[in-house]
Amino acid sequence: MTSFHHLSVMPDEVIALLQPRPGGIYLDGTLGGGGHTALIAEQCGPDNGMVIGIDQDQEALEAAGRRLAEFGPAVRLVHGNFAELDRYLDAMGIAALDGFILDLGVSSHQLDSGARGFSFQQDAPLDMRMDAGGAETAADLVNELPEQELERIIRDYGEERWAKRIAAFIVKARGEQAILTTLQLSDIIKGAIPKAKWEERIHPATRTFQALRIAVNRELESLEQGLRAALDRLKPGGRAAVISFHSLEDRIVKHIFREYATGCTCPRQFPVCVCGQKPRVRVLTGRPVTASEAEIDRNPRARSAKLRGAEKLNLSA
Repeated sequence: MTSFHHLSVMPDEVIALLQPRPGGIYLDGTLGGGGHTALIAEQCGPDNGMVIGIDQDQEALEAAGRRLAEFGPAVRLVHGNFAELDRYLDAMGIAALDGFILDLGVSSHQLDSGARGFSFQQDAPLDMRMDAGGAETAADLVNELPEQELERIIRDYGEERWAKRIAAFIVKARGEQAILTTLQLSDIIKGAIPKAKWEERIHPATRTFQALRIAVNRELESLEQGLRAALDRLKPGGRAAVISFHSLEDRIVKHIFREYATGCTCPRQFPVCVCGQKPRVRVLTGRPVTASEAEIDRNPRARSAKLRGAEKLNLSA
């Protein structure tokens, strides 16, 4: 039996934002270890309430299934990507949600499990797939993509200033030997960035590994598609909570919430509205909620977490 550990970030803040109610139907689109799901299930079940938990990681599903067994039919688990939540909800006959949580990024278990290839701290196959049945691995990308595309991924997804040089070093190295392990890639990156320019608190490979993980799992595309679908599924008064861990994710969440909260978009010189657009949500967090110092002491990975929330408006009112 594979062990699975993952500390849920800002659990109290998430529950305060979602305000789960008995009998409600909720979605945890990034199940992980099931911590948020368990807290929601405690408040919405057992009488007709339900939490649907979705995760790409089969190990996470199996571990969460054991943890959440006590809730019986109040918790339903789905192996898949939350970007396809419309399909999953339709299959269950669920038209609308009372709330949802998305806790984005990679889990503690995935980072700490050497065999998954997410971390440059342990030597492992260069994989990085959240869904082990996915097609492309990180090794496929670094060994097959053109240099310019590698540079784009590292620059855009990793926000890495040395992207051009790192891509060039990767292409040179793979011409001599296939890059198949995490430490191989880490060493190449360390060689590409002048040592005098290494940042004190950030490993030189951090941003490139993040970029490759995002590309392998199509994380930003999934976030945009899944967040829009989940917001559209909310009932009036239903609430959304999204936790992001880097600026690319947070920017997408902020933009989509702002778009859904915007009313008329007609030019100011128009005497009357012709677009007919009404605000669909009310943003609940003017600024993102961050973890307390006490939580950061317990779980240092919570330091970069940002929680944003929104509430669906009644468009017929």
